[in-house]
Amino acid sequence: MTSPIAARVLRTPDDRFNALPGYAFSPHYVDDLPGYEGLRVHYVDEGPVHARHVFLCLHGQPTWAYLYRKMIPVFTAAGHRVVAPDLLGFGRSDKPVDDATYTFNFHREFLMRFIERLNLTNITLVCQDWGGLLGLTLPMDMPGRFTRLLVMNTGLPTGAAPGEGFMAWRDFVATNPDFDIARMIRRSDPEITKEESQAYNAPFPDSRSRAGVRRFPAIVPITPEMEGADVGQRAARWWREAWTGDTFMAVGMKDPVLGPPVMAALRKVIKGCPAPWQVAEGGHFLQERGEDIAKAALHAFG
Repeated sequence: MTSPIAARVLRTPDDRFNALPGYAFSPHYVDDLPGYEGLRVHYVDEGPVHARHVFLCLHGQPTWAYLYRKMIPVFTAAGHRVVAPDLLGFGRSDKPVDDATYTFNFHREFLMRFIERLNLTNITLVCQDWGGLLGLTLPMDMPGRFTRLLVMNTGLPTGAAPGEGFMAWRDFVATNPDFDIARMIRRSDPEITKEESQAYNAPFPDSRSRAGVRRFPAIVPITPEMEGADVGQRAARWWREAWTGDTFMAVGMKDPVLGPPVMAALRKVIKGCPAPWQVAEGGHFLQERGEDIAKAALHAFG
């Protein structure tokens, strides 16, 4: 049975992903996730399939698996498996065209069904931005699957606004729904080349393909009654009381939205979280400096 959503989707042409700088990973797809039947989901799957540790790398807005291109080789060189899915509406995954399709639970349930479909266990959750807002709510409802955490510039969606930086970002996207993604990426980290920044535009050939990008800021649970706030509150209690795994936190100190104050608050929530690895010149998209972060995390995990 095909999901009704599958009747109204766009699929980015494959040739838009040819010869992207630093990204030579083979695509993998599933299209039979329960509740999402017929929607093709893309993911990177590198390293030994039966490796002891699986690094599950979750991106946010407006990025895709390309964001992890500098971290994936570090993890695989250490003998680990890396799985980096593209959320629906992003990357090489299918893109429902109706903005209203994209809700907090739509994305969260997708990630749970994806993890179950690949039967991922002994997971090191690697997350940033919406990868954390969603990913940090998963372990409590998927017992036994997650064992470690590598967290960067993100937060928990508990029904409170992250601060003035986020509100300004939300208002900007609302009034500029077709903002230049490549330009925004370059502003976050001037060391990114023009060609690399343009790779972030590859999944979105036109405005219709950007519904998921447009929607994310509007669905951040910033008031208690919004969808996802109750899940985030429950997750905060779980991280505070039940988490027993190892944690590595890295903070891009120049992030104006989810930077040091937000991450300091998150650290207080995560039981046993050590002092963060601070990247002085790092912006919001910290994975762009991910090679050193990945090496430091592996060293810390031992």
